[in-house]
Amino acid sequence: MKVLVIGSGGREHAIAWKLAQSEKVAKVYVAPGNGGTATEAKCENTPVSLGDPAAEAGLIGFVQRTGIALTVVGPEVPLAEGIVDRFRAAGLAIAGPGKQAAMLEASKVFSKSFMRKYGVRTAGSENFTDPSQALKYAQAHFGGKNAAAPDPLVIKADGLAAGKGVVIAADIAEAESCLTAFMKDGSLGAAGYSVVLEEFLEGKEVSVLAAVSVRPGSKGVIKPFVSARDHKRRFDGGQGPNTGGMGSIAPVPDFSAAAQQDFDAAILQPTLRGMEAEGMDYRGFIFFGLMVKDDRCSLLEYNVRLGDPETQAVLPLMDFDFADLCAAILDGTLAAFPLNWKSGAVCAPVAVAEGYPGSYRKGDPITLDEMTLAKTGARIFIAGAQRDEGAAGPGLRTAGGRVLAASAWGVDADQAWTRAYQALGTVSFAGMAYRKDIGRE
Repeated sequence: MKVLVIGSGGREHAIAWKLAQSEKVAKVYVAPGNGGTATEAKCENTPVSLGDPAAEAGLIGFVQRTGIALTVVGPEVPLAEGIVDRFRAAGLAIAGPGKQAAMLEASKVFSKSFMRKYGVRTAGSENFTDPSQALKYAQAHFGGKNAAAPDPLVIKADGLAAGKGVVIAADIAEAESCLTAFMKDGSLGAAGYSVVLEEFLEGKEVSVLAAVSVRPGSKGVIKPFVSARDHKRRFDGGQGPNTGGMGSIAPVPDFSAAAQQDFDAAILQPTLRGMEAEGMDYRGFIFFGLMVKDDRCSLLEYNVRLGDPETQAVLPLMDFDFADLCAAILDGTLAAFPLNWKSGAVCAPVAVAEGYPGSYRKGDPITLDEMTLAKTGARIFIAGAQRDEGAAGPGLRTAGGRVLAASAWGVDADQAWTRAYQALGTVSFAGMAYRKDIGRE
């Protein structure tokens, strides 16, 4: 069969790669794709401007004309804008939540309200649309302008902000600066005019990706994947600004069996009950962002799709056909689908452009020692790079802040780490930077 993957990042490269491994899949179209998907086996890029209604209508027509049997949506924005509803209205099979369900990520206010309503364990919070009221709350938290609170204050933009909508303010000055930028200056556009101020939770972060099959009026299923961990801070030791993700590992060695049981009881099951009670049409994937302390899990956020870069660490461990999993999600047989996982571990550090996560340089040629890379057994998943049509051969140039991830399997976490960083050593571009402690922090 033919399938379509919507998106252009490292997550979409990994999804396209995994779908292409299926004997049932003859062709994978990626819209719009990137320099990595352009050369992946069985894959072909399909230029499209996501978010353009005319382009989306053209994409629906392309799916119909081409006889594509399955579409998988990677990024959050098309999901929040209702692409799944429109594809299904056209009679097309597509993996992803409907627009109503996508609000679990598209609005932090909606998401926190959902958590409270259905008893999902999470941090205490308050919502604000008035900057002065938000500042008063922050001042009260920190005990006045000159006092020091025992804990930071988490400030979250209500809407989608491409990974830039969460600030952990250590003091009132930082909180005031953030609230001014979000709510008055419009640094995030409409996404930041409404905010959630949330208590700070201590512990270790864990990501749990999962398959979801929920339809209105019927019993739903959520089946979790192996655990993963994203390293958000830009610099070694968890220092510096938050980013879209500097690398990931799977599984997480300190996510104990007791913590997994707590996650199921306190987060997964209440989430499923809430989806059913709200009559959501959610047939796709979900991301649970957890904070774990003493085997007790609290939910930081939902993402209504696979995480990036966690996908680049989790998918290589799948010992089943990803296309079959998508089919089970859509046809209601997910409960009986066996999720088998390979032994060992995966480490996937990310290489970024100079200046990231601020203003970064673009257009630099990427060199790759493919012979040495092959010896590591690692995969390079492209995120922010495009083909250099003027180069001799399939050259690439940087086109984004997060440029690529080197995803390597090992019999254990140490071997995976060694192979991943050996693989990164085969890649070079001007200003290339990466953390050296992914999986070691």
